Order: sequence, then structure tokens, then C-alpha cells
Amino acid sequence: MSSQQDLFPPEAQQPEISRDTRDMEQEHSPSPVWLQRLSAVILVVFCFYVGLLVFLLPWTRYWNNNHYLISWPLLGPVMNSGFTRGIVSGMGLLDFWIGVSEILHYRECHM
Repeated sequence: MSSQQDLFPPEAQQPEISRDTRDMEQEHSPSPVWLQRLSAVILVVFCFYVGLLVFLLPWTRYWNNNHYLISWPLLGPVMNSGFTRGIVSGMGLLDFWIGVSEILHYRECHM
């Protein structure tokens, strides 16, 4: 047999940890304020960018000259209808509103 120690020692040899210590270890401390602010800014910029892109894309030439629409003739009329373009543009407005909502409801978590 080798003289290596066990990777997982038996539970009887482990020291007893009090319940209060275990509960404190499981609690997560909030992230630093600068990280909270940075993540909020990145989320808002991302929501604005994607929202604007999805809002405007159905009304551009890239929507009409799409390779997938040309290769599937049954899908073309559905995707070029005003109803479908309106739904996609509505998703863009919804994403834009999520960014505005994040700005309005931003709260910093202090310790």
C-alpha cells in the first residue's frame, strides 16, 4: 500500500462545526458596489442595443433579402407580413423597456 493520505477522510475524524458557523458560511456577502454598478450599466446598454436592433430590423432591407427566407418559400410570406414585423418590433420595444425599468428600479446592496 502507498503512504498517501485519504482524499476524503472518514467523517469521524472531521472536527464538528457548529450550526451557527455553517449558517454564516452559507450566507453570501453582497458584491462590491462598483461591481453592482458595472453590471447594471452593462445590462442597460445591452437591453438598449438589442431592443433598438430588434425594433428596427424588420423594417430594413436585411429582413427582406434574408437567405433563410429565400430558401424556404413558405416562410417568406409569413415573415414579410406586417403582423409578424409588428410582433418582432414589439419584442424590441419590450427589451428596451426592460432596460428603462432596470434604470428606474436600481438599488445598491450595502453590507
